[in-house]
Amino acid sequence: MRPLIIKQEALKLRLKGYSYGEIKCMLGIPKSTLATWFSGLILSEKTWNKILKKGREKSIKILIERNKRQTPIAIKKALKIRRKAQQEINRLSKHDLLILGISLYWAEGYKKPIVQNGQIKTFHPISFVNSDPYLIQLFLRFIREICQVPENKIKIQIMGYEHQNPKHLKNYWKKITNLKEKNFNKIYFGISKSSLGKRPFNRLQFGTIQVRIGNTELYNRIMGWIEGLKKFSIQH
Repeated sequence: MRPLIIKQEALKLRLKGYSYGEIKCMLGIPKSTLATWFSGLILSEKTWNKILKKGREKSIKILIERNKRQTPIAIKKALKIRRKAQQEINRLSKHDLLILGISLYWAEGYKKPIVQNGQIKTFHPISFVNSDPYLIQLFLRFIREICQVPENKIKIQIMGYEHQNPKHLKNYWKKITNLKEKNFNKIYFGISKSSLGKRPFNRLQFGTIQVRIGNTELYNRIMGWIEGLKKFSIQH
């Protein structure tokens, strides 16, 4: 096909709303050549909108395909990072457990003084509330191994919803805490308003539990440890 005829065919396709990429595939003409040929070509609004629409659709398609390819790569990369990070935590020394336990109570433990009739009570129990079984197990390790609290002094209060099976809840937390029936108080049904505001009830499959130890001396000791950690926040 002679150059003039090729150019005329290319012009017809362009006027019909074909993109440079489509014309290149159909006639084998480089995009740069097409851009030179039709740089001053005025297209109707309908034709130009048709070309733009094709361009947007192609861009979206390319983006979707790229995301499909990138998603498995991103997941694989994330898993690799997590596995490597997991291997960096290969042991937990006694000192590590001490700092971890203090930090957990600092973040999640009940620390406000108990006030009755306008007077601050001298008695204050340790109270740690959470729904994460791993946090509960770590805190109990701290209580048992660092604080040396006897098993019979650890009390558990399960807080659940009325639709949940009490026996099922208790069996679950017995397994998590490795504590006996006598360590468990009566189950309380009705999660606090603050918990309800944070997450829906169906996410608290096993409710929430409170680890409670009636030991004012240990409470004050933990609070002192927390004060000790606070000093490092202002050091440079």
